[in-house]
Amino acid sequence: MTDLNANPKTMTGSAGAATPAASRPQGFSFWRWMRSDTRAALALTYLAVLVLAAILAPFIAPYSPTEQNVMNMLAEPTAEHWLGTDDLGRDTLTRLMYGAGNALYAAGLAVGVAVLIGVPVGVFIGFVGGWIDEVVSRVIDAVLAFPPIVLAVAITGALGIGLTNAMLAVGFAFAPYLARTMRAQTLVVKGALYVDAAVGFGASRFHLIRKHILPNAIQPVIVEVTLLLAVALLAEAGLSFLSLGVQAPEASWGGMLARAYSYIEIAPAQMYAPGFAILFTALAFNALGESIRVLLDPTVKKI
Repeated sequence: MTDLNANPKTMTGSAGAATPAASRPQGFSFWRWMRSDTRAALALTYLAVLVLAAILAPFIAPYSPTEQNVMNMLAEPTAEHWLGTDDLGRDTLTRLMYGAGNALYAAGLAVGVAVLIGVPVGVFIGFVGGWIDEVVSRVIDAVLAFPPIVLAVAITGALGIGLTNAMLAVGFAFAPYLARTMRAQTLVVKGALYVDAAVGFGASRFHLIRKHILPNAIQPVIVEVTLLLAVALLAEAGLSFLSLGVQAPEASWGGMLARAYSYIEIAPAQMYAPGFAILFTALAFNALGESIRVLLDPTVKKI
């Protein structure tokens, strides 16, 4: 007769071998995610290498990013300059590595500002509702009527030229997108039965937002944030291309593109390094965002 108090982990079958314990849901495992999603693994590996290159640039870069050599301008790739030199004889690989730091800082700052503004506003108007929701939603719709890059240029003109001001402007331009997403998710979660039950038990508004609304509404925002990192990167490159972002002689991928564009007819290869750096980094952010979307999708089998 089977002992009902026996531990299922130690129960044995007729062959004497231990039978597996009853199946139970497993928690998230980063390494399982990496093994099962090649796209996410490649994106994270690329971004990790980029971050390391940006951090270690002062130690591993072969030259100074501002070191000029007018006798070796627009040089083709050689053993001394793996990616050639620019129109002032500066090493392209070195400036690419230093530019990575500015690109990542710019993307992080812009999206961070957007999150700090958009998420609280979206939660607040979605939770409170009423005339406040109507008024703020109309303001958000009015702001969204302007293209983000145009709005960012206008705000940069008011704040002043420079990378930090430019990315603050981009963050302000991105905030309405996150606010609208967060408002919609808050409205959905607010109507859930477990929220009604918490209200019935006397939970405060702050408790409802912190324990129920925010954790269950934030998932789409996490995906949108990863996608906005790519857009912020492109916005920084565009603003630097227009000389509104990183200022010379600092290294910037957008600035490198702007200088290479002036010599596209005699040295078209100068466009390749910063152009592909922007392209691959934007693709990595997009791929990571799509992988996270699939990971958080409740209709998809979890790893």
